[in-house]
Amino acid sequence: MDIVDEINAIHRVVGRAETPAGEARTVLLRRTYDAPVEDVWDAVTNPERLPRWFLPVSGDFRVGGRYQTEGNAGGEIVRCEPPRLLRVTWIYGEPVEGGYSEVEVRLSPETDGTTVFELEHIAVTDPERWTEYGPGAVGVGWDLTLLGLGLHLAGRTIEDPRTWEQSPEAREFATLSSNAWGAAAVAGGESPDDVARMVANTTRFYAPEPPAGPAA
Repeated sequence: MDIVDEINAIHRVVGRAETPAGEARTVLLRRTYDAPVEDVWDAVTNPERLPRWFLPVSGDFRVGGRYQTEGNAGGEIVRCEPPRLLRVTWIYGEPVEGGYSEVEVRLSPETDGTTVFELEHIAVTDPERWTEYGPGAVGVGWDLTLLGLGLHLAGRTIEDPRTWEQSPEAREFATLSSNAWGAAAVAGGESPDDVARMVANTTRFYAPEPPAGPAA
């Protein structure tokens, strides 16, 4: 794959929103996939397809039902309007009283048969964590998710994801993604100096330097 093209295929926006739990941070990703809306919708909602590009998921797949992704977040299905909109709560571990974290996926079919995919994550965040990592804390992970979806829709896959995660290609992707979220944060009004620190911390987390080899 062309890593730079994959990074540039995503439009990123960082913002704020009012929620029942107070002011939240938002990250928005927008990308066009060369696939019909029905296929994209099936890929993001069919529990048999989700493990092929994202994670295994279990639960009660209807509005009001609860779901759980393997080793990751879970929550409640809040809205489901095939094939255009899916909204879920997105909680890691035990819910925090007064907390708020939701993910909304919006699909828009284009006249040329492609589909505009939007994913918005809205969450009331720990101020210290935001100051340390900024939007890249979740943004890099979502970039990787959209990469996996794109490969899946194109009939491709990463054969061994765990090995790929340690590869120079994966480190390059995470580094460029972290930088891209930094640019989106500055565009959203964050201080460039603060963003530089956020990007450095996020990059170290997602793309740590490989361990040094044995001394000669």
